[in-house]
Amino acid sequence: MKKKHPLRRIVLTGAMTVSGIVLLLALKPTTAPFASQAGALPPQQPPVSAEPSAAGGDPTVPVTEPSAPAGRTPGGSPSASAGPAAPAAPAKRTVTGDVAQTSYGPVQVSITVEGRRITAATAVQAPSGTPMSDQLTASAIPRLNQAAVTAQSASIDTVSGASFTSQGYQQSLQSALDKAGV
Repeated sequence: MKKKHPLRRIVLTGAMTVSGIVLLLALKPTTAPFASQAGALPPQQPPVSAEPSAAGGDPTVPVTEPSAPAGRTPGGSPSASAGPAAPAAPAKRTVTGDVAQTSYGPVQVSITVEGRRITAATAVQAPSGTPMSDQLTASAIPRLNQAAVTAQSASIDTVSGASFTSQGYQQSLQSALDKAGV
């Protein structure tokens, strides 16, 4: 019997290659490559907002024409009874949720509320520091901001590839909603 079987070598070589690739992909750096330099700080990212643009607007909000002034009908003639003035529109306020700690860094959400409606959501803090975190954050946060405004609650879908950031975002968003009473 021969000791060198070509099929055995092929199987062993394939298994070693797969094992090496798995180990390489599983290796996650704990710090940014440039953080070892004296005084190096992770780059700060500006908050990303999901506020609808003036041109685009929110397609779910009906557009209404301005109403006639009190005491006048839409045609412009005075009405018979000039009742009390219409109530003022609810004031906009901004509420910031608690910081949620994730495996990749803190997440904190700030929402702008008008009445009981979320008009904008912004990530005040998001994971950063490594190239991978920066890339995932840049992709996930705008989606999460838009999902929060659309859903009007913390029940939003997790962004694929950023599950820890998504869960932290949902926790901070729920905290902000609780503080706002929405």
